[in-house]
Amino acid sequence: MKILVASHSYIVDLNCEKLRALAHLKPGIEVTVVVPKTWKPGGVQNKIITTQYRNEGNFKIVPISNFSQNHQGLLTFGIDLISLLREFRPQIIQVEQGSKALAYTQMIVLNQLLKLKAKNIFFTWWNLPYELKFPVTFLEKYNLNHSDGIITGNQDGAKVIRQRGYQGPIQVMPQLGINQSLFTPQTQPELASQLGITSEDFVVGFVGRFVPEKGLLTLLQALLAIPNKPWKLLLLGRGYLQAELIKISTENNLKDRVIITESVPHNQVANYINLMNTLILPSETTYKFKTLTTVGWKEQFGHVLIEAMACKVPVIGSDSGEIPHVIGDAGLVFPEGNIAALANCLVQLIEKPDMAKSIGQKGHQKAMHKYTNQALAQQQFAFYQELVNS
Repeated sequence: MKILVASHSYIVDLNCEKLRALAHLKPGIEVTVVVPKTWKPGGVQNKIITTQYRNEGNFKIVPISNFSQNHQGLLTFGIDLISLLREFRPQIIQVEQGSKALAYTQMIVLNQLLKLKAKNIFFTWWNLPYELKFPVTFLEKYNLNHSDGIITGNQDGAKVIRQRGYQGPIQVMPQLGINQSLFTPQTQPELASQLGITSEDFVVGFVGRFVPEKGLLTLLQALLAIPNKPWKLLLLGRGYLQAELIKISTENNLKDRVIITESVPHNQVANYINLMNTLILPSETTYKFKTLTTVGWKEQFGHVLIEAMACKVPVIGSDSGEIPHVIGDAGLVFPEGNIAALANCLVQLIEKPDMAKSIGQKGHQKAMHKYTNQALAQQQFAFYQELVNS
């Protein structure tokens, strides 16, 4: 089976592990990944990235000239895409830029013009209802009408796609999996010593952006409600809410129990997760954000949850978006924004170490069964086979 996947996400080599696993599932599978030749992701990496061609046999990364260097929906590719499609002649074309992406429309049109007869698929994370105006509504309708299958990163995303009128096959699975050789249980005595963490401390951890919608203020207030418990808060990330977090902890004479670490490379994040007695993702749905085509945000998956689960770290999450589905019975879930409920979850894990250990083991089993790159590659290939054979 010849599979072509296009997305700006794969300019990061670590993000390609699932697709590499897909290429090695069985003989006869070839995976070509189309990435923009240049891309400016913004945020921490506020620079233009120039991608490189890679040939690993049946797995290739092919940079293609592109228009728009920092907008997913407006991304389109240059004329060199045509020669690649003519030479490779894929049976599957998957574009991971959402339902309204011009790059997906471009692939659909070229699929028809070049008579490739490939199955058209797109991936989307979006999980809130939305309204569109012309011409974007026409663009999305065209893309949906020419889709042979859709992959959504969450359950709500599948419901939204149905609401948009799509009646074809949908597979629910995240875009990226876990590297289980990196995210694995491993003691970190030296790092613990550097951060002033002792064996008596119950380390409550958070990894992500320091912004209100991630629920950090709720998390801090829940910890302030249980000052007599032996907790320390380990925050890994950055964001404009940092000053407020420091101010609140200082006013409550608990600043020495809050540890903030910034700028950790992704391949070192597992070391910090392995210091945690629990990882919390207290995300909160908001409707304050607005773009040209969408309003609001709620947690689309929570990848850090499965990374913690792979390390046998018990997880606690709010009921925002996909979090309850990711955790299932392999962790604790509380109503988003409910300080007392989160404090109760924390007290349970602090006072019941056997319960915490059991949750950690359940999470590990679920992560290894469902969320490794190999497991996701198998799910994705099974979906492709279903479409090709239909």
